[in-house]
Amino acid sequence: MATVTPEISIAPHPVPERAAAAAKRPYPGALVVVEGIDGSGKSTQLYLLKRWLEIGGYRIHFTEWNSSPLVKSATRRGKQRRLLTPTTFSLLHAADFADRCERQILPLLHGGYLVLADRYVYTAFARDAARGCSPHWLRNLYSFAPVPDITFYFRAPLDVAVNRIVAGRPKLKYYEAGMDLGISLDRAESFRIFQEKILTHYDQMVDTDHFVLMDGTVRVNKLQKLMRQLLGERVDLKQFAPKKK
Repeated sequence: MATVTPEISIAPHPVPERAAAAAKRPYPGALVVVEGIDGSGKSTQLYLLKRWLEIGGYRIHFTEWNSSPLVKSATRRGKQRRLLTPTTFSLLHAADFADRCERQILPLLHGGYLVLADRYVYTAFARDAARGCSPHWLRNLYSFAPVPDITFYFRAPLDVAVNRIVAGRPKLKYYEAGMDLGISLDRAESFRIFQEKILTHYDQMVDTDHFVLMDGTVRVNKLQKLMRQLLGERVDLKQFAPKKK
């Protein structure tokens, strides 16, 4: 029996004054984050935004979830041997994030860069909580993370997002499908249930973490145009533009 996912109306969030928001930051840079379940379209939209900014000569840096070389080998071994418990998995991702935050994100924010993050701490808050980790513990674990200037939350209906992933992958990976949770013996069904749990946790953060809700079913070019517009309203892009000679 298919699960009906509650609809969320896509409405713009109030945009704070850029000068006031910038004055509160302890650095001259700005942090832009995209979040959403697998198949929501977030990575495509951030890539398009990144290319647009690169072509314009803006000072930017791109970072993505679970990409630090410091813990990559440990994570890979744990996955291959299926040794990772929810807490161990969460701590590995936290170590990965801490390394990138200390070596990339914070130095570049202090250096006046526009940092683009494909997934941020909210991925842990949603995914690790779906695995049974305490939300309060997770918040404490990542309490050192700088607050984004804007977090785009790309939301697509569960079935749409899941079908996008399943159609493009020959086989879902063990942990990706949430098989470690013992939800279902069928990987596709386990993946769907796991993503539904993650989606529920994301939806709970929309207001508390000031997400900018983006409809993941809208045409790619139209959504990208809206993303650029909202970014320009929240962040003063001129400060990251190339200096005129």
